[in-house]
Amino acid sequence: MTSEALTIVFADVSGSTRLFEQRGDESARETILGLLNLCADVVASHGGEVVKTIGDEIMATFPTIESGIEAAVQMQRRVSDEESCRRERLALRIGLHHGDVLHDGGDVFGAAVNTAARMASLAKREQIVTTADSVRNLSASSGLRTRNLGKTHVPGKHALLDLVDVIWQEDTTNITTFQGLESLAEVHHDTSLELVLNGLAVTMDETSQPLMLGRDTSADLVVEAEWVSRHHASIEYRRGFFVLSDASTNGTFVCLGDDEPVFLHRDELLLRGSGNISLGQSRDKNPSLALGFRCS
Repeated sequence: MTSEALTIVFADVSGSTRLFEQRGDESARETILGLLNLCADVVASHGGEVVKTIGDEIMATFPTIESGIEAAVQMQRRVSDEESCRRERLALRIGLHHGDVLHDGGDVFGAAVNTAARMASLAKREQIVTTADSVRNLSASSGLRTRNLGKTHVPGKHALLDLVDVIWQEDTTNITTFQGLESLAEVHHDTSLELVLNGLAVTMDETSQPLMLGRDTSADLVVEAEWVSRHHASIEYRRGFFVLSDASTNGTFVCLGDDEPVFLHRDELLLRGSGNISLGQSRDKNPSLALGFRCS
């Protein structure tokens, strides 16, 4: 076996389970393979190497952290621009880490691979998660933008690892450029969320319990409409972000700023900036029942 320092990237397709249920095995598999081939093309264009694909996940290595992050960002942007991915509500969860790996028969092993896999398991839809150590030596000129996600335990390591979220979207609202590890504690992340429904305002912060939205009278914010499930959705603070989770029959529509509505069904979305949330039907059909939100 030989050893060298590499950046390991795992990219996992979010929404594939639903796709197989709705489209059947053959059609869904063709769509997923097309998306993974897109990722493989990005890997090659940034000097990386695809190690293997595992179901709906691709694993790749890169010689530097810069090339790995650049590839991860381009993967997210390519997938978000793909009409077929938007139509099928497919997205990527990406985790990466830079460290020493062992080569054996075309595969790679070691603690760095396990850490990268752990980063991927923590990432949500449209998110890139890595360790602060991986981006420690990147200069401000790299243009890397991150948010602090706090600390987590990785199996096999005694110390907790500092995590960061690599920002790849064009919207830079509430985002601070990463300028070295000494500034990590200063990286801004959302610490409060205000929700407004028909004049009623509710504010959440990092100490708040999950907030339930739905038709049931026990919900924290009650939305009375026949198309709203009793326990329709929830919002919770998770590692520096407010996360909306849909658990409904008819889904949830979310507008982030002036973007087109995002439709969630049994899925999650990071709330950022400001916008509105509509349960069961789009805001255009029932504007009075839309919840306004603002992260700050």
